[in-house]
Formats: sequence, C-alpha cells, structure tokens
Amino acid sequence: MTTTSIAVRETPLVLFLLGRADDALVLGHRLSEWTGHAPMLEEELALANLGLDLIGQARGLYALAAEAEGAGHSEDDFAYFRDERAFRNVLLVELPRGDFALTMARQFLYAAAIDPWWRACMAGPHAGLAEIAAKAEKETAYHVRHSAEWLIRLGDGTAESHARAQAAIDLLWPYTGELFDPVDPALAPTPDRAAWLSAVDAVLARATLTRPADGWMQRGGRGGRHTEHLGHLLAEMQSVARAHPGAVW
Repeated sequence: MTTTSIAVRETPLVLFLLGRADDALVLGHRLSEWTGHAPMLEEELALANLGLDLIGQARGLYALAAEAEGAGHSEDDFAYFRDERAFRNVLLVELPRGDFALTMARQFLYAAAIDPWWRACMAGPHAGLAEIAAKAEKETAYHVRHSAEWLIRLGDGTAESHARAQAAIDLLWPYTGELFDPVDPALAPTPDRAAWLSAVDAVLARATLTRPADGWMQRGGRGGRHTEHLGHLLAEMQSVARAHPGAVW
C-alpha cells in the first residue's frame, strides 16, 4: 500500500511520457474547476467533457510510462503519489483557472499546439504513443474548434469581453514557448511552432485580438520547477488518495 511519495526511475522515455501526461492531467483538473461555475449549463457539460478527454489521455500516457519504467507503478501512483517537483508539466497548464476568457484562451493555445503534434505522433517511432495519438487527435481536434469559437465570440463581442480576451492572451503568451521545446526524435516529433503560429494568427484575426510580441518565455516545468500554483492544485487533487491509500470504490 502506497503511503508516501514514490521515487520514479527517470529515464528519458519515462520523463518524456510523464511530461505529456502531466500536461493533460493538470489541465484536465483546471477544467474540472468550472463544475458548478460555468456561465451556462451546456458549457459546463462541454468543459467537463474536455477535462475527461484530457484525463483519459493522461491515463494512457501514464500506463506507457509505467511500462517503460518497469518498477510496478500504476497510473494512480503517478497521478497521486508524486511530489510537486516530480511533475513535468508545462507551466501554462498549472496557472489558476482565471475567468472564462482565460480558460478558453489557454485551451485554444494548448490544443492548437497539441492537436497537430498528436497527428505527427501517429506516424512516429513509438508504437504505443501512436496508438494513443490515434484516439487523442480526434478529441483535441474538437478542443481546438470549441475553444476557437469561444475565443472569436469573446474577442469580437462586447468591449468587456474583448478586453478580457486580450488580457488573457497577453498573460498566457509568455508561457507558450515551453510547448515547443525540442524533443528527442527517437521518442517523438517536436511540436511545430510555425504551424501553430499560423493557426493562432488566423483565429486571433477573426477575434479582433492582437498577438503579443515574442519575448522572454517562462520555462521550468519540464525540469520540475513550478509556480506556486501547482502545489495548491496537487494538495487538493491528491488529498483523498493520500488520506486513504489503497482505497477502492
């Protein structure tokens, strides 16, 4: 029975898989925070489903990481029994939920990067990752459409919604660089920033929003150096599993 944080055998493949799984799990948790708070019932259900898609992707990636590590750890061990510094997600996904505009802007920026990456992984060198990618790409393609439609609606809406959408893009932009850090080609493709910028520019133009100038980018998440926000998120997300280790429904 696991009662304390686990130690992970951090091979390059394990670290790579954990990073992408942590991205999906943490962002899925942030989306779950809209339960009971979304602006309308239909959107509450949509956000919950987006979060479930991401958590499903995380489970598949954690299972691959467990197989690659070979230490007998489970998906739950990786999700609930690692400390903050052992998480490898990008900083973008751990930022607080914010308002609805920030949630949709972040979802779009993330999904627009990860969707073509999943498609590239379908033809990549890792068979297990390619299998997960075949399902995940269908989900993230919808995430791109859904969040883009909302970002356009908010940006090209009222003065208030436009200001909030622009503020969200401005705040999030310095955190996007980490999405495109190089990946060992023996593991998977590196996400294509040029293609992402083209997709982002097309949506921002329709939303009457301005893309921020590139500058210094926030980094650290892939190396386990996080903002103060991740610790609070993990304390909430892991509390039941750590209070009742080994419990089952």
